[in-house]
Amino acid sequence: MTSLEEWKNSGKFIEIEGHRVFSRRGGKIGGPVLLLIHGFPSASWDWEGVWETLGQRYELVTLDMLGFGFSDKPTDWPYLISAQAELFLNYLAQFKVRSYHILAHDYGDTVAQELLARQSDKHPEGDQEKQDDPKIESICFLNGGLFPETHKPVLIQKLLLSPLGPLVAKLTTKKKFTANFHRIFGPDTPPSKQLIDGLWDLLELNNGVSVMPKLIDYMAQRRRFRERWVGALVATRVPLKLICGALDPISGSHMIARYRELVPNANVTDLETLGHYPQVESPSAVANAYLEFRGGESQ
Repeated sequence: MTSLEEWKNSGKFIEIEGHRVFSRRGGKIGGPVLLLIHGFPSASWDWEGVWETLGQRYELVTLDMLGFGFSDKPTDWPYLISAQAELFLNYLAQFKVRSYHILAHDYGDTVAQELLARQSDKHPEGDQEKQDDPKIESICFLNGGLFPETHKPVLIQKLLLSPLGPLVAKLTTKKKFTANFHRIFGPDTPPSKQLIDGLWDLLELNNGVSVMPKLIDYMAQRRRFRERWVGALVATRVPLKLICGALDPISGSHMIARYRELVPNANVTDLETLGHYPQVESPSAVANAYLEFRGGESQ
């Protein structure tokens, strides 16, 4: 496992919209661009297990979104999904990327849906700024709340979203954090101590616990913008894939069923023994399923 320190040392900090953002770029430079979008409450380090395999074929780009990981965690930022999506577009613009693929997880799934919806908004007489956005060639989703009606948040998420959110954040301990992570992983693929230690350190960095109630608002945004985000998912012609740990209590087998119900010609890999973090629990299974999905497409 790539340590958190190694991950940080192989990345760099960039400035986007006046904020200090941690980013990482690697793999096959000049190859097809694959944007990796992490989930809540973790960071881009989630992708360390699949980085080497996917990097043999793709130019990999990722960052810690604002409020996460090594990036700034401003208390006065709106933490809108649309703003996080804009963050990625600004990042891709720095490399003059014209087309790219997406692999997303959890919170990142919703950011990917907003990027897809934004692409769907385009029309010949549309906003020139949107016309100039790079083109999404494919999207692969991992476990996440693609459909608000099937999302089953754990208790800590519900409490953070409530008026008690700031107090709950202050009372969050590493012991509670660890227990929650063990609940959402597969029984045979529990999180390692190294993983928990690293994620807790990232959460505490730059007083990140204080912005958790703001970040968790993504669950309310999913309900508010369901028509836009689910509509884009259902109507798009962009190739889609779902790779999902079925034992995830938040967005596992029940979410897979809803995906198959709503998404035309649903392409799904059901990882029957895994939980909410399949890319961490079995990186090889996720990387192989992703490469199989992309193997049928032109480069």
